[in-house]
Amino acid sequence: MARLLPLAVLAALLAGCGGTTAQQVEVPAQQTMKRFAGGELKPPRPAPPIALHDAAGRPVTLAGQRGRYVLVTFIYTHCPDVCPLITQNLNSALRQLGGARNQVRVLAVSVDPKGDTAAAVRRYAAQRELLPEFRYLIGSRPALRRTWAAWHVLAVQRNPELVDHVAYTALIDRTGKQRVLYDSQVKARQVLHDLRVLMRTRN
Repeated sequence: MARLLPLAVLAALLAGCGGTTAQQVEVPAQQTMKRFAGGELKPPRPAPPIALHDAAGRPVTLAGQRGRYVLVTFIYTHCPDVCPLITQNLNSALRQLGGARNQVRVLAVSVDPKGDTAAAVRRYAAQRELLPEFRYLIGSRPALRRTWAAWHVLAVQRNPELVDHVAYTALIDRTGKQRVLYDSQVKARQVLHDLRVLMRTRN
């Protein structure tokens, strides 16, 4: 059993837009000598499946990304606080990778099947200048719920504009295993560091 982060850090991981705490996500404790900037999973875990589509209607699966490094996160377009920051930091990490970003994909899974229409996602991507490697995934409510359940994400819509949800990001290696978890305060520099560690070791 992996050790858990201190309660304050775990609370940050669980906090979405409005701070839902109804679901726990097990994350490893911070170590004195760390290889990764995020929380390393020991041993690495197979990533649950994802099979959704993007705003252009193109099907996207996690299995189809095998051979690349993948960052999986959970956001929605009308989020007033943490989602824009997560989006900005992951997109910034991609941008700073330069030519190496062709080895990386971000899969951002919607937690708002009603509000995250194709048009809303296209506007969101344009406003935030999301790179092509940043894929914002949407789908039917049943399809999204299956994905949330597989990834231990709870999303509760309190009103038409606000969704409480678990906000974390997982870094997956080229073989499809989860290696690192980040809380809702994920930073571009952390992601860059950890991607470079994996790229150096060819994991």
